[in-house]
Amino acid sequence: MGPAIGFLLKVVVVSLSGVMAPGPVTAATLAAGTRSRHAGGLIAIGHGIVEFPLMLVLIGGMSTLLRGEEVKIVVGLLGGIFLLHMGGRMLLRLGRNDEATAKAYAASPVWTGIVLTGGNPYFLLWWATVGLSLAGRAVEFGALAFGLFAVVHWVCDLVWLEALSQASFKGTKLLGKRSQGIVLAVCAAALVVVGVMFVHDAGGGLIARIR
Repeated sequence: MGPAIGFLLKVVVVSLSGVMAPGPVTAATLAAGTRSRHAGGLIAIGHGIVEFPLMLVLIGGMSTLLRGEEVKIVVGLLGGIFLLHMGGRMLLRLGRNDEATAKAYAASPVWTGIVLTGGNPYFLLWWATVGLSLAGRAVEFGALAFGLFAVVHWVCDLVWLEALSQASFKGTKLLGKRSQGIVLAVCAAALVVVGVMFVHDAGGGLIARIR
């Protein structure tokens, strides 16, 4: 039992280090949090809808597919285009009505979690490497341990994303609409930057493949 508990503690540390890294889900959570205090929890649910089946797929031996260059290129291009669309739309609407922008962005946080998770090639790469290693170790302890591993990992996502949206919601309520606009502008810019990076990396990989 001791080794299993030690393993789960390791899962918590590694999971938190992954989810706390700035990225599109973080930016989306902060933006949606300006409108809804529980947007982070809903985004985590969308994240889990993608992540739980992926864990099972990895254990089923599909990690090699996720490492494939063609898959990373396609996911990177699609994910990058979506991020650019979301970030650009937010920036264009900021000058019109900050409240409307926040409301529109938080309208479907579960769907936001699904798309930003599935369209993030770095998320897939993390699971094809670090995540696969942890999942494989969990399987060694048995089916129950694997189930606990999956739940503990997702709970780390849930706690962190909910904390982000709560902080964003309280901050904008305390400081007013001006701070809400600033938060949305920063988050929109972050989404655009990350989107450009996704497209750039995927485009570079595509060009290399063509050559």
